[in-house]
Amino acid sequence: MEQNGEAGPQSILVIDVGGAHVKAKCSTADGRRKAASGPGLTADMMVSAVKAMTQDWAYDAVTIGCPTVVMHGKIALEPTNLGPGWVGYDFAGAFDRPVKIINDAAMQALGSYEGGVMLFLGLGTGLGSALVVNGVVQPLELGPMPFRHGRTCEDYVGSRGLARLGKKRWRVVVADLVEQFAAALLPDYIVIGGGNARRLAALPPKCRLGDNALAFAGGFRLWSGEQFSEPAQTVGPKPVGPGAAAPPGDQPWLPNGA
Repeated sequence: MEQNGEAGPQSILVIDVGGAHVKAKCSTADGRRKAASGPGLTADMMVSAVKAMTQDWAYDAVTIGCPTVVMHGKIALEPTNLGPGWVGYDFAGAFDRPVKIINDAAMQALGSYEGGVMLFLGLGTGLGSALVVNGVVQPLELGPMPFRHGRTCEDYVGSRGLARLGKKRWRVVVADLVEQFAAALLPDYIVIGGGNARRLAALPPKCRLGDNALAFAGGFRLWSGEQFSEPAQTVGPKPVGPGAAAPPGDQPWLPNGA
């Protein structure tokens, strides 16, 4: 990863959006805060919850890790395990700050990366995944891939699979999938994170346990000046005229015509 020479913001708010909780941490404040998430959580509800629980924090930039496909710094698909209204939402206008958006698994992968070729797998509500190759981060979508009996990978190793299979059978399936991913992607090492990673009795070969706190490190890292192959674009608040309001569903404005 290379430095791009640009000065970053002084204080960054990182928001980690998950299927069970929305967590927030500020680079210049102590501790983390969280609010409930779930299948009914809309983008507007997330913003309101974050603003309410961070109203005493001062920050001048925001990173959002979202559990869905993010392309060129924009949410491309509605999250499977959340409510509607994420695609096209004006997060920069809502926070009145520049915003970078990244897939949540890719954000934790960046925080976990220690060089070489690393595969990150996040065992949570679904299955998050990302590959980092010599500093180049590539979000993956392994969770929706077909696996067995008409079900997807995340149907088996996500929270629904854990509830359906029970812990013992779930662990066997996780080990099987990790072996298949390792054979296909040839990583030097694998980091297994997510809320359910702690339920594994033993780790498969070449694996180490991730730390969910590293998602925040990844969110801070996006503003550090390090350049990735496809950096999350910075979206600034949309300029509006006197007395005009910026509807939350408007397409985001990109500075310098990006």
